[in-house]
Amino acid sequence: MNEPQISITLPDGSSKRLPRGSSAADLAAAIGPGLARAAVAARVSGVLTDLSAPLPDGAEVAIVTRSDEDPDALYVLRHSAAHALATAVRERYPGAGIGFGPPIDDGFYYDFEVPAPFTPEDLEEIERAMAEVAGADDPFERREVTRDEALELFSDDPLKLERLAEIPEGEAISVYRNGPFLDLCRGPHAPRTGEIRHFRILSAAGAYWRGDERRQMLQRIYGTAFYSREALEAYITRVEEARKRDHRKLGRELDLFSIQDEIGPGLVCWHPKGARVQLELRRWIEDLQEAHGYEFVYTPHVSSEALFRRSGHLPNYAENMYPRMEGEDGEAFRVKPMNCPGHITIYAAQPRSYRDLPVRLSEVANVYRYERSGTLHGLLRVRMLTMDDGHVFCTPDQIEDEIFICLKLVDIVMTTLGLDYRFDLSTRPDGDKRIGGDEVWDVAEGALRDALERGGLDYELDEGGGAFYGPKIDIKYRDAIGREWQGATIQLDFNLPDRFELEYMGTDNKPHRPVMIHRAIFGTLERFTGVLIEHFAGAFPPWLAPVQVRVLPITDAHAPAAGDIRDCLAAEGLRVELDARSDTLGYRIRDGELQKVPYLLVVGDREIEAGTVAVRARGADRKQEVVPLDDFVSRARTRVEGKALTA
Repeated sequence: MNEPQISITLPDGSSKRLPRGSSAADLAAAIGPGLARAAVAARVSGVLTDLSAPLPDGAEVAIVTRSDEDPDALYVLRHSAAHALATAVRERYPGAGIGFGPPIDDGFYYDFEVPAPFTPEDLEEIERAMAEVAGADDPFERREVTRDEALELFSDDPLKLERLAEIPEGEAISVYRNGPFLDLCRGPHAPRTGEIRHFRILSAAGAYWRGDERRQMLQRIYGTAFYSREALEAYITRVEEARKRDHRKLGRELDLFSIQDEIGPGLVCWHPKGARVQLELRRWIEDLQEAHGYEFVYTPHVSSEALFRRSGHLPNYAENMYPRMEGEDGEAFRVKPMNCPGHITIYAAQPRSYRDLPVRLSEVANVYRYERSGTLHGLLRVRMLTMDDGHVFCTPDQIEDEIFICLKLVDIVMTTLGLDYRFDLSTRPDGDKRIGGDEVWDVAEGALRDALERGGLDYELDEGGGAFYGPKIDIKYRDAIGREWQGATIQLDFNLPDRFELEYMGTDNKPHRPVMIHRAIFGTLERFTGVLIEHFAGAFPPWLAPVQVRVLPITDAHAPAAGDIRDCLAAEGLRVELDARSDTLGYRIRDGELQKVPYLLVVGDREIEAGTVAVRARGADRKQEVVPLDDFVSRARTRVEGKALTA
């Protein structure tokens, strides 16, 4: 009697027949011994799965092999490394509570409830113990359990019991064991702990349970893992470089900004130098927008709660909004998390004709979002955000042209700053997280897709990544050390115009709904500035530098002439300061270099007599060049006005 078989479709379209009950590991072995040795997981009909899982008949299966270039392969490795980390911690701290342990973009972390924060010495011991866990080469074994079995297995760990209570009735409950460690987990994992060869424990930090500052503080250990030593070492080098460029560290050293407990977490105070960077960015983006037909508006920081109920923010975004405020008459107000409702009211304040459209409104404005304290991070995640926010109200046949204008603004900004960038098309969220019907979303997503494709632009699909009111184009860009950041966003919205009953009179003399485009080119100025600090390592291009020129008299006797040079440069529109301190010239030059001033001008007897300055340009290998003052002014203004990246 023939054994029952299943048919599997491979990535090249060919099929393979296997005995019923065969796993992805069996499939890999049937294809070839080399593939079987390299396999770590499988994609079964698009779902990442353990190699040991039985394959269903008719599945499309791709074997995932060891690769530092394959996100799925790294996901499996890092998920397994997180469990190896938890195994090591449990060995050293048998009573440790076990929180979440997910893979993340650059590695993994695990949260632990332990009596005291981990010290650097603790992390070294844990890393050694983790190497022993990997060396044991224990298998990762999955099994499904009943709810009662799970309650018994994790009866001594309240964190796991809380997570278990959230699993819906009827949903499978799975656990994984490697050696002595058992965890509640969906998987998938590598076949054995021996896959975890090249890893590093990076740091530890406090983290509130579930990201809620009202809950207990856990200790989070971060780590990373790769399949090759070369990839791990390259990553560690990038981490060390990133540490040097940390915007919080440079923000203090360059006196750009501070976040003070007395004011509150996530609320930024811009010092004069940081405020200058902000001002230059604001002026630049406003000038660019004005040149492309935008008009500027201002809207209140506080608005009626009814406005945000109508816009859909209250039912869909309430957890990120600050609590309501009540006036004496009982009317409720909210500080705004978004500018779009205010801009909508400006559009609706007067009748509109098709001849008026497109209406392009822009506002560099503060908005306020109640980010959980555990998520706050310097300038990158704050509670008061400054957005270069713009909203376009247009007819359907104007959508493509308006999106092209937005993309042109993005290109100007990214190219000027030397940033490589790419596009994501972010589509509709789950049904309970969006407003509007599928027909509306189909049209909106199609319009964005058409604009990208007709523009000849490559893009990646981010399924479910859209805003609650519409799909969007997200711009991702890379900094000087290869990290990717979220930048501009262009969102297409048919829903809010409908909710607010916006109209324009068409060519048929009948009312029609406009389409709304939400867009921010910088994103938020806080985050964008934080990224720029790290991208340039604090050495802003001359046009953006808080101080562009510092004049250094060699002695006190040269200070009056140096002051005249400062006044001359200031009159030419350059941001200049005089450093006539009594410290040695060498000390003042070094300080100017540490403050990353683009141009240091040394003034002594020779320079005063000849009408020259000794120029030390940043990044010029400390070479000093003596030039006529007028020549320096012309050079500096050309570099600043041309927004050159270097001095």
